[in-house]
Amino acid sequence: MDSLPDDIATLKAELAIARAKAADDAATIARQNLEIAKLKRQIYGPRSERSARLIDQMELELEELEAVATEDELVAEQAAAKTTTVAAFTRLRPSRQPFPAHLPRERVVVPGPTVCACCGGGRLRKLGETVTETLEVIPRQWKVIQHVREKMTCRDCEKISEPPAPFHVTPRGWAGPNLLAMLLFEKFGQHQPLNRQAERYAREGVSLSLSTLADQVGAGCVVLEPLLRRIESHVFAAERLHGDDTTVPVLAKGKTDIGRCWVYVRDDRPFGGGADAGGHPERKQGAPPAAMFYYSRDRGGEHPRTHLVRWSGVLQADAYGGYAQLYEPTRTPGPIQEAACWAHARRPFFALADIAESARRKANDKTLAVISPLALEAVRRIDQLFEIERKINGRSAAERRSMRQEMSAPLVTDLEAWMRDERTKLSRGSDLAKAMATC
Repeated sequence: MDSLPDDIATLKAELAIARAKAADDAATIARQNLEIAKLKRQIYGPRSERSARLIDQMELELEELEAVATEDELVAEQAAAKTTTVAAFTRLRPSRQPFPAHLPRERVVVPGPTVCACCGGGRLRKLGETVTETLEVIPRQWKVIQHVREKMTCRDCEKISEPPAPFHVTPRGWAGPNLLAMLLFEKFGQHQPLNRQAERYAREGVSLSLSTLADQVGAGCVVLEPLLRRIESHVFAAERLHGDDTTVPVLAKGKTDIGRCWVYVRDDRPFGGGADAGGHPERKQGAPPAAMFYYSRDRGGEHPRTHLVRWSGVLQADAYGGYAQLYEPTRTPGPIQEAACWAHARRPFFALADIAESARRKANDKTLAVISPLALEAVRRIDQLFEIERKINGRSAAERRSMRQEMSAPLVTDLEAWMRDERTKLSRGSDLAKAMATC
């Protein structure tokens, strides 16, 4: 107690600094946990949609902790300034990246002194300059473009003529192309409902009704339909496709329904895919990647069969039963070759061997999840296949096939034998046995 200062201002300053240090520590821990979670997701791949939501939640938590830490730091700084014995506390912040080079630079030159501040002499010359950059934004500006068309009358025949009306992207359109693009991107790209957009525009002094905005969105979708079909044609001209589906919350009367979003991706960049044997012009090496999305209210198998009704090739997907009819030999226009996804096969094993999840449950005083040694072994064996794939990325199809036969095939054979042997020792109803059965 004798070491504590008697001055109240000093006590308040030290308390504020202690609080600022605690807030800084909490923010640092949250930032490091977020970086670890992102690295794990990058290394091991997305385990499920839950991992993405977990990272989103961690980012929100970090946002709150960083803001609180900065507030406490400034409060401590102000308190320390009122004393003569307490040193101010300054947080160690992550290094900030330079501002993007493509942004325009506006130079505001502050003239140097004309008289030396030390001796008062006037014989000064420029030695250099110190540049301090401040990032600024120009608020969005609204404007109305008036297209003035002069009417002319002929003195000979008295006929009136004028230039044609200006082009609009949508029929009977009133929105410029930039505004229309912003409306569509905010709604479909940023998931910003039109009522929220209308409220924001009104606060900026431009009142646009919800029905007016919805009319332009509908017209924009019609205008973009040919482009959508070109993308669809490009995607389904591929020899290989990646297919998957995920849940989508859908607003309904008095509740929220769960719909499905189906996506088919054409992308050979990760492994430098080559052309197919037939030399199809749309299946050439280096074709740009693209994705096609579809929506349905349920997960019925008729949906992927409708999406792929005119396509045949290699489909990499999970073990969803709705794909089964696509793999039948008698299918028209031809059977689809199944390429089972190792990431999906690995997922249930990883869930049973998730050490990080067990640690989180322990920290929150929850029941610990059982870490299965067999699941850990399965993950280790599958990760060996992933490591081989990383090594052969970018090689030709023939080289990849040869190296897979040499390095991956023995591992897969051993994995199958090991699983068959271990499965006989497990209960049929266990999660590990089910994971082995579907692998």
